[in-house]
Amino acid sequence: MGDAMTGGKNGITYADAGVDIDAGNALVERIKPAAKRTARPGVMAGLGGFGALFDLKGAGYVDPILVAATDGVGTKLRIAIDTGVVDGVGIDLVAMCVNDLVCQGAEPLFFLDYFATGKLETEQAAKIIEGIAEGCARSGTALIGGETAEMPGMYEAGDFDLAGFAVGAMERGADLPRDVVEGDVLLGLMSDGVHSNGYSLVRKLVEVSGLGWGDACPWADASLGDALLAPTRLYVTQALAAVRSGGVHALAHITGGGITENVPRVLPEGLAAQVTLDAWELPGVFAWLAKTGGMDQTEMLKTFNCGIGMMLAVDAERAVDLTTLLTQAGERVVRMGHVVAGEGVTYKGALL
Repeated sequence: MGDAMTGGKNGITYADAGVDIDAGNALVERIKPAAKRTARPGVMAGLGGFGALFDLKGAGYVDPILVAATDGVGTKLRIAIDTGVVDGVGIDLVAMCVNDLVCQGAEPLFFLDYFATGKLETEQAAKIIEGIAEGCARSGTALIGGETAEMPGMYEAGDFDLAGFAVGAMERGADLPRDVVEGDVLLGLMSDGVHSNGYSLVRKLVEVSGLGWGDACPWADASLGDALLAPTRLYVTQALAAVRSGGVHALAHITGGGITENVPRVLPEGLAAQVTLDAWELPGVFAWLAKTGGMDQTEMLKTFNCGIGMMLAVDAERAVDLTTLLTQAGERVVRMGHVVAGEGVTYKGALL
């Protein structure tokens, strides 16, 4: 009793239970410069407080509506863990959230991340969070907070999970979708690969193929693992420029559920999308996945983005100008169809 009272005997510490407070502190110091480079008008404080402050008036808003989104990266993380290539999954995390926000007509303003692991490896964690900062920087979004959770017994050695939370704003009355009418032109923005959906199936198909992550990729000059870890494309600044130029009636982020499930989400009752599938060439990764799994066109279109990462429904008279604007902003634009009477999505031509 006396030893315990006087501190003569060291008791069990948090470190003995597998949680390293010092490693967490070291990580925060390491990522501060990455977070700082994402600063934008409206940011009021750096990392380290109990909460993160943001000034909407400082960001230029007069009568703002807030829009929030949350998402993860899914089982694409399994490939990152197994290959050790974790640099890009932070970009995926940001993209999955902020690409959704712009579909509401909102400008993403700030982002928070949740990173959980069994044992905190500072170098690995820093690479992941620096990737998150890169995604934020590319989309004009401030990384203003987050949580690093070290949870021994919850995750196997080397495993981790990510979640992201983005908040954006728009002026009242600027929300999308709006004014979609029959005859609107559908413009597709090409994807950078599988993005961040369908990876449980991708991993199954890789298993069926007999290839390993380090093997040569059948459709690109890279290893299979590196090719499948290509980050989700960020469409934020380009899409916002299109919206601000006028004539954009709706935006659809093509994520889980593919073109078939996501496009109808932005169409009013009584209207459908008619999509011409041979308007673009199916990227090699999707052709390989379809062939490996013997997948038919219907299954592909409701599982993967199939080469179209974002779709815009635009005023027919603005379609040419918007195509030019988006092309100059670095997008590969496909005139993929138009809005017709009906419901859902109807397809013309062949994808495969």
